[in-house]
Amino acid sequence: MSETSAKVVLATRKSPLALRQAELVAAAVEESLGAEVETLPLSTTGDQRLEWSLEQEGGKGLFTKELEVALLEGRADLAVHSAKDLPTEMPEGLVLVGYLPREDPCDVLVVREDVTEPKVIATGSPRRRSQLATRFPDAEWKEIRGNVGTRLRKIAKDHEADATVLAAAGLKRLGIDGFPGLRFEPFPVEEMIPAPGQAAIAMQVRQADAERFVTACDAATAEAVDLERAVLEAMGGGCQGCSMSQATLTEGIRASILEAVPEIKDVVDVTDHSSGEQPFYS
Repeated sequence: MSETSAKVVLATRKSPLALRQAELVAAAVEESLGAEVETLPLSTTGDQRLEWSLEQEGGKGLFTKELEVALLEGRADLAVHSAKDLPTEMPEGLVLVGYLPREDPCDVLVVREDVTEPKVIATGSPRRRSQLATRFPDAEWKEIRGNVGTRLRKIAKDHEADATVLAAAGLKRLGIDGFPGLRFEPFPVEEMIPAPGQAAIAMQVRQADAERFVTACDAATAEAVDLERAVLEAMGGGCQGCSMSQATLTEGIRASILEAVPEIKDVVDVTDHSSGEQPFYS
């Protein structure tokens, strides 16, 4: 059996959304490589420790480490991630080979139907809170954990908050365009800037195997997401405590982005710099 057609084992998280994303990657791998694909569902630290605050624990890596270990130990050939969950630094021996075509990167405000102006909004993301605060300046914030279905139920049935924010891509991949007792209000990207890599499904492999999987990846998505991740890395690495964030943004990153992507007219820092030592990792 040739290398391209040998069985491929995909490591993925166990949530319904993660499994759906693994199905999409499996289809792309089967089509491009002609390979049989087997799924290896794994439970990550972030999945297990639902009592943790992702903001306080440092959310990056909590949903990826166990999948990366499976790659390094040879139990899997490819790990499927939401690109926005991936730290910018890869473990030695692993690389991002690419991404599937990107879905809608927008965020969606999910509000109880009986609420006109949400007073309690459930989101643990400093990025989302800092932008929502301009629209809902009097809102209080709380964090709820769980998969998409769980979070929808906590708002609609348990009334744990008036509203929450979810990624449009996840809702679309799960086939959710509504939920009893809730209304969905998509944000244009001009009103709510998405996280770097949002809506992109990332494929991580051992460095020695990267060439094997290139044909399953989308070049246009890679160009955009790699740029976004480069910006994230530069901001996170050069702005400890954010004392130099504005200088970094203005003198370096902003100029680089405007030069690389002429269609972009300006770059604005909307980070909540009071949210902790690593506010860009939200």
